[in-house]
Amino acid sequence: MSTKDFIEKDFYKVLGVPKDATEAEIKKAYRKLAREFHPDANKGNAKAEERFKEISEANDVLGDPKKRKEYDEARAFFGSGGFRPGPGAGGGSFNFDLGDLFGGQAGGQQAGGFGGGLGDVFGGLFNRGGAGTGTRTQPRRGQDIESEVTLSFTEAIEGATVPLRMSSQAPCKACSGTGDKNGTPRVCPTCVGTGQVARGSGGGFSLTDPCPDCKGRGLIAEEPCEICKGSGRAKSSRTMQVRIPAGVSDGQRIRLRGKGAPGERGGPAGDLYVVVHVGAHPVFGRKGDNLTVTVPVTYPEAALGGEVRVPTLGGPPVTLKLPPGTPNGRTMRARGKGAVRKDGTRGDLLVTVEVSVPKDVSGKARDALEAYREATADDDPRAELFQAAKGA
Repeated sequence: MSTKDFIEKDFYKVLGVPKDATEAEIKKAYRKLAREFHPDANKGNAKAEERFKEISEANDVLGDPKKRKEYDEARAFFGSGGFRPGPGAGGGSFNFDLGDLFGGQAGGQQAGGFGGGLGDVFGGLFNRGGAGTGTRTQPRRGQDIESEVTLSFTEAIEGATVPLRMSSQAPCKACSGTGDKNGTPRVCPTCVGTGQVARGSGGGFSLTDPCPDCKGRGLIAEEPCEICKGSGRAKSSRTMQVRIPAGVSDGQRIRLRGKGAPGERGGPAGDLYVVVHVGAHPVFGRKGDNLTVTVPVTYPEAALGGEVRVPTLGGPPVTLKLPPGTPNGRTMRARGKGAVRKDGTRGDLLVTVEVSVPKDVSGKARDALEAYREATADDDPRAELFQAAKGA
């Protein structure tokens, strides 16, 4: 978008809202119009597509409080139809060159004495400094880092603090992050120190790309540093103590804000992403927030009922009551003995009963079982199975 278009276009009219509209009213108007004129809903309709671009363009400005303020200030200064002279400027017309104004040329100061501060009105919007303000390079956010950690089953459930050794790009110590051997880089003439260059957006408001000459740094080294080759960044290793929250699962990716590579020129650090691997446990398993365990019981316990002690992870055993006639494979629940949830509560321990059959039976135990078999000879547990198979 040209500076002239920016000043002359009435974005409030495009969205159909008053100039004192709230952020909520602007958002509501944009959503309504975007649904109506979206290209997917108006395939082949060039007018609808153009209208959608205008709506998006208006929302890009009015939906951002900072851009909206700059836009309102610009229109208040220039007026909606172009340059508006101030009091005492006379009734004559002006041959006013907006390019001179934003370029910080002296000609802008001759037009009614309004030079100097005008660039500041648009400095943030167009990434340009005003006359007399000089140019400054922009802060750069540090890179994101990804690392991996392997935890034991118990550590994953209870949480753990682990050391992580990480390698990342950080400001080069040899040149203090300037990229220049003597520490005196020059401002990139292509992007004027912003690190970005504008490109055509096809109707959008402000699309930018990293400057190809300075690689987005805003600075160019006269004598490139031998260590970082002029990039201002060098490989750095450090060890960090990282707290892994309780209840993480195998393969989970955790984001730690601001724990990545340091930023440049006062920019924020990147983020650290930690991929967690969890080892197996010889007794316990896991299903979501619940832990699982298989507990062997004797035949008399399953048939007659009884109380069974069950181990828990990191805590005292719990006692579960088996009802008479408990079948093999039945699962019971010990509440609050599972993994830690995000809200601090715990899941449950799912206890599956497995009837244990002895390999060798002798003596009184054998006599008792023989007597039991004779007593239940008329009870065929497979009778229903054969009936069902026959009727199918």
